Amino acid sequence: MADNEMAADLITLVDDEGNEHEFEIVDTLELGEEHYVALVAANDADEDSDDDGELVVLKSVVDGEEEFLEAIEDEAEFDQVAGIFMERLEEDFDFVDGEEEP
Repeated sequence: MADNEMAADLITLVDDEGNEHEFEIVDTLELGEEHYVALVAANDADEDSDDDGELVVLKSVVDGEEEFLEAIEDEAEFDQVAGIFMERLEEDFDFVDGEEEP
């Protein structure tokens, strides 16, 4: 099948309320002994969405035999990892500088 070259790596994450959300893995990063994953929401072509393709950066944590993805709690760590992903992905995505603050 010719589409295999363009097939996206998809992952389904479950939020705290039990809702499933599908994401595309756009990049991975190994920094020191830590592993990180960059994701964007995977939207169906038929689905109307206000999602602007926000980049989601999570840390991969292994607990025994299982691997989990969790939020990066340390702001300096997040800024460093997100900066690396944004630099690596800038040709494929249009990033907007700055964060939305309340």
